[in-house]
Amino acid sequence: MPPVTSLRARLLGWYDAHGRSLPWRAPAGTRSDPYHVWLSEIMLQQTTVPHATPYFLAFTARWPTIADLAAAEDAQVMAAWAGLGYYARARNLLACARTVAGEFAGVFPHAEAGLLRLPGIGAYTAAAIAAIAFGEPTNVVDGNVERVMARLFAVETPLPVAKAELKARAAGLVRAERPGDWAQALMDLGATLCRPSAPLCEACPIERFCAARTLGDPAAYPRRRARAERPHRHGVAFLLHRQGRVALVTREAKGLLGGMLGLPTSAWREARWTPAEARAAAPSAGDWRLVGEVAHVFTHFSLTLAVYQAHDAPPPAGTIWLTLDEALAQTPSVFRKALSPLQASLPFAD
Repeated sequence: MPPVTSLRARLLGWYDAHGRSLPWRAPAGTRSDPYHVWLSEIMLQQTTVPHATPYFLAFTARWPTIADLAAAEDAQVMAAWAGLGYYARARNLLACARTVAGEFAGVFPHAEAGLLRLPGIGAYTAAAIAAIAFGEPTNVVDGNVERVMARLFAVETPLPVAKAELKARAAGLVRAERPGDWAQALMDLGATLCRPSAPLCEACPIERFCAARTLGDPAAYPRRRARAERPHRHGVAFLLHRQGRVALVTREAKGLLGGMLGLPTSAWREARWTPAEARAAAPSAGDWRLVGEVAHVFTHFSLTLAVYQAHDAPPPAGTIWLTLDEALAQTPSVFRKALSPLQASLPFAD
């Protein structure tokens, strides 16, 4: 066990000098706005800081407070979320905002237990909000912190089995002093120096305490089991355009991409769709012809989406007609891929 007081002092000193400047983060030694912490943590669950930052700035400019977000229409929020992926988070975002605004007068609970009762907030997010926004000495453990702990203590148990052990190791370093800064210092260390590959050990403020560094191969930690191959699925998207506009539909509220605007599609399955099957799955009868394929990777599976186009098919029920630019701005990336290759060949007009 490294000397905790010395280790903490070195890491917090490094954070004071080198901590990242992020739009949702208050200066070291101060507490961040809980709305900003919550919103950024939800956005960052499945993406990177550079990708999430413009979304955060757009959300907070459009909805400056949680009450503003709670009052927003579902379709507006889902459209603004397009491109962040894992769309159940957007539905939970609205549910949580409305719960905080309606049941807690717009004020987040300060303790982990209260935060865990809110829609879409799990153990990590509750701990992060409590520490960073309210100064509670919680144990905030994300992937970056797991990596730091695995190397600091040379934990031989592979992930994901090691998660409980890594969380316990991190808990042993938590103190009442500067809990928010401590959590963010560990995150920043993992994001900037203790990287997944080619860690910058020479610049690390706690290198002297790192067991993996002493063993000579820090990049070998955390240990990992061999990953199972990601499943692959096939589907068909149906592109209908008329007078410069694309026919879109609102997907069912539940399930992947739930509540989002998108092209009408078939089901997604393991087997490829034959042309006859694809035409039979079309939302209406017409001269549906294959015009291309796009590939997309979701968190748990990859997808090949065959794109069929028709000129004479009647629109499906519930059709929403948008210009190509509007469609590209308001649909998830898998549908933007289905639309983008066709821009030059389709007669879209303003």
